[in-house]
Amino acid sequence: MATADLLVDLQDDLATDDASNTLGKLKLSPLDDKTWPAENDNDEDLKSDKECSPEIVEPPPNLKWDDPFYDIARRQIVEVAGDDNFGRKVIVFSACRMPPSHQLDHTKLLQYLKVTLDKYVESDYSVVYFHYGLTGQNKPSFGWLLDAYREFDRKYKKNIKALYIVHPTKFIKAILVLFKPIISMKFGRKILYMNHLGELEQYLKCDRMVIPPCVKKYDDTISASQKRVPPVQIKQLPHQQFGIGLRALRKCDPANKDIPQVLEETVDYIKQHGLNKEGIFRRSANVCYVREVLDKYNNGVPVDYAVYGDVHLAAVMLKTFLRELPEPLLTYELYDQVVSFGGVSKNKQVETMAQMIQTLPTDNYTVLQYLLIFLHMVAANSEQNKMTPSNLALVFGPTLMWAKDAAISLSAINPINYFAQSLLVNYNAIFCQM
Repeated sequence: MATADLLVDLQDDLATDDASNTLGKLKLSPLDDKTWPAENDNDEDLKSDKECSPEIVEPPPNLKWDDPFYDIARRQIVEVAGDDNFGRKVIVFSACRMPPSHQLDHTKLLQYLKVTLDKYVESDYSVVYFHYGLTGQNKPSFGWLLDAYREFDRKYKKNIKALYIVHPTKFIKAILVLFKPIISMKFGRKILYMNHLGELEQYLKCDRMVIPPCVKKYDDTISASQKRVPPVQIKQLPHQQFGIGLRALRKCDPANKDIPQVLEETVDYIKQHGLNKEGIFRRSANVCYVREVLDKYNNGVPVDYAVYGDVHLAAVMLKTFLRELPEPLLTYELYDQVVSFGGVSKNKQVETMAQMIQTLPTDNYTVLQYLLIFLHMVAANSEQNKMTPSNLALVFGPTLMWAKDAAISLSAINPINYFAQSLLVNYNAIFCQM
């Protein structure tokens, strides 16, 4: 790794740690404390050629054959999976979908990964790496891994908040030991090891993620062997605000307000303190504060965002509220129309969107209109906050719509974001027709 890159990482550490102790602590801190699972049938030396075959998937429906990354994109090795529980975009990398090394252009894979990340690196984001399925046939060389780490410069490392390694093996430990001298302590803290999907569920909604079937099957095998106790069902609290339908929230509100408490309070605070804040809705907030505020709302305790002094906290809570709805704000019923909306001719799009929105339940319609008025206000200040309609759509698309009983794939997320952007850009024209 270039000396300059090492110095940048080291300077990041020195800015946040006691300088006299930093050099002595420069290590991949979680690695030494990790209890590593025993090797299993995922070990490449134990698998037959047939078992080593990569998982085959259908190419995304909107992928064009002349796309420069067609051969990479069709395999869906890299996917975007909405947000995690802290409002950060999630990028998924599935090793089981990598073909044998001689069939894959690893240089182009790296370029495709960078192109995908480039859409999100200005925001806080997380990466989920499913290790199951990496074998002697499709395993990239150590030299390629080293080149990849060098390629992902500070622009990519700065805003990555977590790297979840799911189903790690001793091979992962060996790689991390080799990389240990060039990984800063700050980046090392972002690496989290998930022995099974139940652990990952603490950080994001697995049912909305693109998890390859073979990974799920392998996880079921682990669960059966460990005989884990199923998670205890959490009872709904008397003042529950998150995870409750809009109609139920309105009925439970003493004043029968049309706009839910969380949405109203977060929007009001952002209007006062965040309209000119660069990167509003792109940054995450302190994880402990997010959990604390969520618990306060669900237990009927008043929330004063001024106490926390971080407008990004209010932004994260707003996105979390929308993402935790039992059904997306745009409803499951409109999912197919939203995903296929790009095929509507330009001169018919405003009329089509107006017709679609008119079918929404009253509570959804009211909240959507309230949200769009606010986001329109945010976009009007984009010179200061850098949140154009396009950038807002990247953030809010997956919070407004997701599939029922299915993960949002990269092939669906782009049309959803396009629809969200069209709503923002044509807001006045749409609601004038209604």
